Amino acid sequence: MKRESGERNYPIWIVFNPKHPISHDNWTPVLDEIQDNVYRTINNRIETTNIYFRTAVSDTRLVPNTLNWWGPEVAKEIDLFKETALVYKPRIILSLGAFAFEFLRRVYEIKPEKGPKAWSTSNLGDEFERSIKCFDINKTNIIPLLHRVEASANFIDTCKNFHRKDGENYYHYVGAKLAERIIENKDRLDIWIKTKVRFNECFRDSHRLHINIR
Repeated sequence: MKRESGERNYPIWIVFNPKHPISHDNWTPVLDEIQDNVYRTINNRIETTNIYFRTAVSDTRLVPNTLNWWGPEVAKEIDLFKETALVYKPRIILSLGAFAFEFLRRVYEIKPEKGPKAWSTSNLGDEFERSIKCFDINKTNIIPLLHRVEASANFIDTCKNFHRKDGENYYHYVGAKLAERIIENKDRLDIWIKTKVRFNECFRDSHRLHINIR
């Protein structure tokens, strides 16, 4: 697995546990919901090829467990990430799962530090709500998502525990909330597909050619 992909200077970052890579179970359905909401509202789409993906740590063996939580090797990874984030200053960092979220909290020195069992689905849901409510485009916003949503009957329980609302799909819920903040700050985020610009440029150039021919 590659440690990172995308562009570091892109405003949106995704940080995840290397034990749980990006898949159709965690990020892709959320992105689909964001794109759908964005397109329906402002008739544009996010340029997704440049989104910056990064594993929280470089090796799965460094992921802490209940017996060895946040050893010195992880502290080095936190310092490394902090140096990178201070240079590029992303506006939105989405964390997938409990480990990635607590990792980012320690990068940004958010207290108190939590243990391995602190970030249940419901607690991550509460932090998601808080981060959406307190969203500030002038700083880096850390927003937690789940690294996996269980299938079948467990899917309903996971959704309910995360957002405490009956009958609402997790992907639709978080995708719509994230889209709202992105749309509100659309002029402050350089994340958009430039198709309209290219079309206008082509139209202008063809119009000039038509005038010259006449």
